[in-house]
Amino acid sequence: MKRIVILGGGTGGTLAANRLRRDFGDGAEITVVDQDDDHVYQPGLLFVPFGMADADDLVRSRPGQLADGVGYHRGEVRHVDIDTDRVHLADGTTLGYDVLVIATGARLLPEETDGLTGPGWRSHVDTFYDLDGAIGLASALEAFHGGRLVVNVIDLPVKGPLAPLEFCFLADWYFTERGLRDQVELSYVTPLDAAFTEPVAARTLAGLLEAKGIELVTGFNTGEVDGTRDRLVSYDGREVAFDQAVVVPLHGGASYVDRSPGLGDELGFVRADEHTLRSAVRDNIFVLGDAASLPTSKVSSATHFAGEVLTRNVGQFLDGRELDASFDGHANCFVESGFGKALLIDFNYDTEPLPGHYPADAGLPLLKESRLNHLGKLMFPWLYWHSLLPGRDLPGLSSAMPRAGKQFPLPIPR
Repeated sequence: MKRIVILGGGTGGTLAANRLRRDFGDGAEITVVDQDDDHVYQPGLLFVPFGMADADDLVRSRPGQLADGVGYHRGEVRHVDIDTDRVHLADGTTLGYDVLVIATGARLLPEETDGLTGPGWRSHVDTFYDLDGAIGLASALEAFHGGRLVVNVIDLPVKGPLAPLEFCFLADWYFTERGLRDQVELSYVTPLDAAFTEPVAARTLAGLLEAKGIELVTGFNTGEVDGTRDRLVSYDGREVAFDQAVVVPLHGGASYVDRSPGLGDELGFVRADEHTLRSAVRDNIFVLGDAASLPTSKVSSATHFAGEVLTRNVGQFLDGRELDASFDGHANCFVESGFGKALLIDFNYDTEPLPGHYPADAGLPLLKESRLNHLGKLMFPWLYWHSLLPGRDLPGLSSAMPRAGKQFPLPIPR
C-alpha cells in the first residue's frame, strides 16, 4: 500500500487527490492535509466588490470536494522533513509518505510592505484577493461617489495576474452604470514596464485601458502605502495619490516551507521541473499549482493542465518508470472587460498570448472582446466545481496548448 500525502486542499490538491484516487483505487492510501475546511472559489472574489457574486456562494467544504476513499486531515503543517519522508503537523501528528504532493498555494503578505496594514487598512486601503477584503470592498465601492481609485500590484508573482486589470475594467463599467464615471478617476499602477508581461497582450490591454480612460502607471515599485496621507510611494520617490486604494499584496509560499530546510526558494515557493512537476529537492516530491516556482501564470487553468501530467507522473514514479515530461506551461484565462464582454488569452512557456481562436479555428475569439467570452467566464464556476475539482478531463481540451486557430507571426527573413 503506497502512501500519498497531499498538502493543500485547494484547487491543485483537490483535483490531484481525485485523479489519483481514480488511478489507484484502493491501491494507495491518499491523505489530504489542510488547516481549515473552507474551499474558496478564488476567481469569484473579483466579482464580489461589484455585486456580481455572493460571497457565501464561493465557499464550500474542502472534504466535501474529495472523492470517497480519500482521507482528510485538518491541521496546520509545522514542517516537512525531506530526509525522512515525514510531514510534521502542529497537533503532533506525523505523516509518513512514499510520495508527497505540495499544493498549498500562495499566501498574501501585506505586512511585508511598509504601511500597508497600518492606517486605512481594511477601509480606504484594501484588497479583493481574500474573502474579507472582497466583501469590504463591496461596501467601500457602494459608498464611493467620486475621487481617485487606484489599483496597485505591489510585485510579482501573484495569483491571477490579470485580475487587477479586470478590476479596473469592471470599475469602469460599475461607475458608468451608477452614473458616476465622470466623477471617478481610475488608475492602474504596476511594477511592470507595460500593462502585461507579454508584448502582444500588453498592447491589447493597454489599448483597452486607454479607450476606457484608465490611467496606466508603469515601472512603479511600491515601497510604502501611506494610509494617513493617502499615497503610494515608490522606492524611487514617486507618489500616486488615492482616495480608495485596491492593493494586490506581495505573495509568498506557505509558511511551513520556510520552516522546512531545503524545501523552498527565498519566496517560499518550491522549485520543480517545469515539464514533469517533480521537485528539484527530492525525487518523491511533486509540486502543483501556485505553490510551484514555475515560469507560467498562477491560474487555475494551469493547475488543471499540470495536474494531468503530475498525477500521471506519480504513478510513473511509483512504478519505477520514466516520467512524462509533456507539461508545456499551458494556461488560459478569460479577462472581463466590462459591459458584458471579455477577452480570452491562451499561452504556454514558449508561445505568448496571440490573436486567433481557441481551441481551434471555429472556437472562442482570442485577444478580442466578445459576449461569448463573457458567457464562458460566467460558465467557468460550474466547470470548476463539477469538472475541474473532480479531476475530470474536459472533452477536446488536452493539457498541451493547441496551435490550431492561433495567428502566429510570420518569421523574420534572414
